[in-house]
Amino acid sequence: MHATDFGRSLAVRLQTLQDELCDVLGGLDGGRFGDDRWTREQGGGGRSRVLEDGALIEKGGVLFSGINGSPLPDVVRREHPGLLADAVYFATGVSLIVHPRSPYVPTVHFNVRYFEVGDVYWFGGGMDLTPYYAFREDCIHFHRTVKSACDRVDLAYYPRFKPACDRYFYLRHRDEPRGIGGIFFNYLKDDRARSGEFVLALGRALLAAYVPIVERRRGVPYGERERAFQAYRRGRYVEFNLLYDQGTLFGLQSGGRTESILASLPPQVAWRYDWQPHPDSPEAALARDFLPPRDWAAEH
Repeated sequence: MHATDFGRSLAVRLQTLQDELCDVLGGLDGGRFGDDRWTREQGGGGRSRVLEDGALIEKGGVLFSGINGSPLPDVVRREHPGLLADAVYFATGVSLIVHPRSPYVPTVHFNVRYFEVGDVYWFGGGMDLTPYYAFREDCIHFHRTVKSACDRVDLAYYPRFKPACDRYFYLRHRDEPRGIGGIFFNYLKDDRARSGEFVLALGRALLAAYVPIVERRRGVPYGERERAFQAYRRGRYVEFNLLYDQGTLFGLQSGGRTESILASLPPQVAWRYDWQPHPDSPEAALARDFLPPRDWAAEH
């Protein structure tokens, strides 16, 4: 790989993180994530680990890539117009998406990435939770756990990254948030070694934030009504990923592996024309009580 020593070392550690995430989530499901390795003609490659049709996970993917190439993708050039278009870059990262079978278990997303070109480098990433039938204690737990991971590195991170997540995971054409948020950061240029440890620690924080929620909700009974609402809300997830998600845009613009890039999409989705929930229903409570941004970590 055309990368600095730091970049190569981080890529190795990210692959270890990928395996740790798959081991824990696969253990919860009782299934096993696959191991699909691929190479990229321009340089580098990756490993896509996907679990489908599991007892808990209807579809989940934990994806690693470490690639280099040229020219710079448009999404990078727009943010850094001073970089030469034909510069050789290196990018590595891990992304995770879990679409559970039960509508009472939220979808979760996690991503960390590192990019370098010449002497310029930055980190990006974050995690967010997308419930269908939400519970206040789950939202508080998720945000407090993520905040604690940020606070151990920099007390300014969570107050900075939480609002950024609320802004980023927002469907502008619908005028609604995708879920209850989490953290999001991009173009983080703090100390390289410290930031590398931070993004790896976020992977462990993801498990601490998500696994207890799974264990609390996986046994809640559900029927066709709940599955129909889950499929409807999953449509919002698809709309965001295809219209706004920077990772999807970067992957496609950099000539990445399409099958891996789109592994984040859910297996069963539905769009219903101008559907509105009953005002007193639990489906209406999601938009009314949970999707508007709140300081969940400060609630009791």
